[in-house]
Amino acid sequence: MPSSTEDKEGFKPNIVAFCCNWCSYAGADYAGVSRIQYPANVKIVRVMCSGRINPVHVLEALLDGADGVLIAGCHPGDCHYIRGNLFARRRYTELKKLLEVFGIDPRRVRLEWISASEGEKFAHTIKDFVNSLKELGPNNVRRRM
Repeated sequence: MPSSTEDKEGFKPNIVAFCCNWCSYAGADYAGVSRIQYPANVKIVRVMCSGRINPVHVLEALLDGADGVLIAGCHPGDCHYIRGNLFARRRYTELKKLLEVFGIDPRRVRLEWISASEGEKFAHTIKDFVNSLKELGPNNVRRRM
C-alpha cells in the first residue's frame, strides 16, 4: 500500500517501474493486497517480460521527468519466456554505459529480480530506491522541446 515519502526539502523522486507480468507485477500486487507500505512515488508499467523492455523507453522515461527507473523481472531460471530476463540483464549492462553518454547518472536505473511471492522485497526495493534517489537529488536531464 503506497505511502507518502517527502523529505524536508520537499523532493519526492518520481519512479517509473517496468514490471514483468508474471513475477514482479504480481509481487507489486501482492504488496498492495497485503497492505505492505511502500512509497507512492512509483508508477508501475506492466510488461509481458523484462526482456522486452526497450532501453529507449527507459531513456524516454528519464528525459520526460522520471528521477529513476526500476526494471523488475523474474529471477534467473524462472522466466516464463525461458531467457527473457537474461536478455534484460544484458540490455541493462549496455544501458548503464549509454546513460553516461547522455549525462545521466547510471544509479538512476536499477534492475531487480522480484517473484510473485515477494511483496516485501518489492516494497523494500522501492523504499531503498527512493532513498538512493533522494541522495542523488532531482534528475536535471530533460528533453528539449
